[in-house]
Amino acid sequence: MIPLKDDIPSRYPPFMTISLMVFTSLIFMFQKSLPPDQMRKAFYLFGLIPLRVFSPASLPEALTKTGRLLPFVSSIFLHGNWTHLIGNMWALWLFGDNIEDRIGSFRFLLFYLGTGVTAGVVHVLSNPAGRVPAIGASGAIAGVMGAYFLLYPGARVITLIPIFFIPYFLRIPAFLYLGGWFLTQLWGGAISFLGPGQEGGIAWWAHVGGFLTGLFAVRFFLLNARNRCYRCWYEDEYRPW
Repeated sequence: MIPLKDDIPSRYPPFMTISLMVFTSLIFMFQKSLPPDQMRKAFYLFGLIPLRVFSPASLPEALTKTGRLLPFVSSIFLHGNWTHLIGNMWALWLFGDNIEDRIGSFRFLLFYLGTGVTAGVVHVLSNPAGRVPAIGASGAIAGVMGAYFLLYPGARVITLIPIFFIPYFLRIPAFLYLGGWFLTQLWGGAISFLGPGQEGGIAWWAHVGGFLTGLFAVRFFLLNARNRCYRCWYEDEYRPW
């Protein structure tokens, strides 16, 4: 299923969402300008390596120059390829504008970085011996999706489902689309504990951690936020269930 758009309009321009998309894309373009060996080195320096957090002495000294904490933030802005980047930025655009619209631009930046860092913490705890760097904004975006799940459960996500090369378009309630996505991440995380580990694969638990953080933390970002919510779950004019 490919999400195309939702039916919740933004009342204000999503400046921070756009800024994050542009900044992340510029970082990716800089990555692509590097020789392959230098790009790989950047991934290992600024990506999130669990073993560097718990046992930096187990890694070559060259990989510990960025310390234990910086990669929790820097890894959010690195992406492995075009598909990785476009998929994440599209999800950020699709769901991020409404969350920014609700809590404000600066709070949205803090929320985005906070859920991204928390997702990284969950990833590290779930795979403490991992030596492969985790990169990408998907943990932070999972947090945005968790917030959207809480605030706009009855919104409709217009989704493309290609069946035998024939496109079908469905309007799926956000709580079903995002809830289903979360369950697939939870299932993938559970399966990862039964297998050889997550190294080189998807950081399932980062997605789970980001989603749950966004789901619960967005309430704190709503405190004293400007009252400009459109079709939120608690408004009498819109009952999504």
